[in-house]
Amino acid sequence: MTRLRIGLITLSIVGLVTVVALAQRAVGGQHPARNTADSLQRPPLPKNDAEKRILDVLDDLSRDRRRMYISPEDGRLLRVLTESIGAKHVVELGTMHGYSGIWLCLGLQCTCGKLTTYEIDPEFAAQAHENFKRAGVDKMVVLIEGDAHQEVTKLKEPIDLLFLDADKRGYIDYLNKLLPLVRPGGLIVAHNMVQPPPDPRYVEAITTNPVLETVFLRMDGAGVGVTLKKH
Repeated sequence: MTRLRIGLITLSIVGLVTVVALAQRAVGGQHPARNTADSLQRPPLPKNDAEKRILDVLDDLSRDRRRMYISPEDGRLLRVLTESIGAKHVVELGTMHGYSGIWLCLGLQCTCGKLTTYEIDPEFAAQAHENFKRAGVDKMVVLIEGDAHQEVTKLKEPIDLLFLDADKRGYIDYLNKLLPLVRPGGLIVAHNMVQPPPDPRYVEAITTNPVLETVFLRMDGAGVGVTLKKH
């Protein structure tokens, strides 16, 4: 076999491998000509000094992954949802260090709203309280320490946005107890719809109830379920 023929065969094999790789990327939603969220994303820009203070604290917390239980991109989604529906009252299950709560407050400061957040761990609650204070949003936060499954039964106010990010098997219980308080046009936002795997009972509840409309976002990451309570 001549060197020329060997070279042509080699080029053909390389070409075939390249075509297959491109096809696989296209099927997987990763077409090389398509912009990805990461390639388009830019850091959030503060509108004023108050917003800059909040973003500075969020940036500081994001340097320590132990203080982050949602990604910055998921946090930005929370802010957009909160502000876009004009939420006056957001309820969060699972405060942790306050990272997601601060993102929610970034939206609430524009609506003059408040955040009610629940945390069972006293150490996390103390750290969250300090972080809320650093960000200058502590006055708009009611932090309730204790078992949220019991504490939420005391809640009587209407809810504009409910954010679930606590014990995953508890999502269905939180939904059953709090859905009556979510106003028509309000949202239920559930974190971890991919990893860890969601409770099938919760997924069933938000996708088969005719009163609700659910979409799943950011499924390339932890996954976020956004459920509308219809008017």
